[in-house]
Amino acid sequence: MACQVVRERDFTLVAHQALDLSSRGMLVVSDRPVLTGETLLVTFEVPMAGRIWFDAEAVVARVEHGRRPGDRGKALGLAFTWADTIASYKLEQHLRWFGEARMRARVHSVLGLRPRVS
Repeated sequence: MACQVVRERDFTLVAHQALDLSSRGMLVVSDRPVLTGETLLVTFEVPMAGRIWFDAEAVVARVEHGRRPGDRGKALGLAFTWADTIASYKLEQHLRWFGEARMRARVHSVLGLRPRVS
């Protein structure tokens, strides 16, 4: 997912692609040197929410250097510390729907059922 993540202290772009997203934070690809605890500004368009932009402040909670098994390369784990209220609500709705859709697909797969097409 496309995003823009800039360092608050000097407004340097540190990331422009998200790998994972939750209502509390996100994982972004970054090859810039960023320290754990640094404050960042985050913005992205909420998926499937009709041109609603999510603006937030976040801190770097984890820096992945791409050396451990399971790391997806160099990345930053961000924890949101502040976010726009309306966009947060829309993001939570979208993530809830996505989680329910994934769960239905998993149940259908385990039971050997085919998804119903409307």
